[in-house]
Amino acid sequence: MDSVQIPCPRCEDGTATVIAVSPVPLVWQIYQCATCLYCWRSTEPARRTDRASYPREFRLTRAGIDGARDVPAIPPLRQQP
Repeated sequence: MDSVQIPCPRCEDGTATVIAVSPVPLVWQIYQCATCLYCWRSTEPARRTDRASYPREFRLTRAGIDGARDVPAIPPLRQQP
């Protein structure tokens, strides 16, 4: 698959990779952002494919990604009485 220079709707990173294409040529492609791992299909509405239309409450920034914890903390096991 090819790398393309399009901004990610979620984090605005400029490089996405085509990870799948339709079995019928030129119908759709699926992209994945290498930075935030967001995936989208080329045929989805603007609220999923265009940064300006992507919901603000779900947008990410590089600082937010870098500061995020990898995994939630696991609480200690309860002691049996």
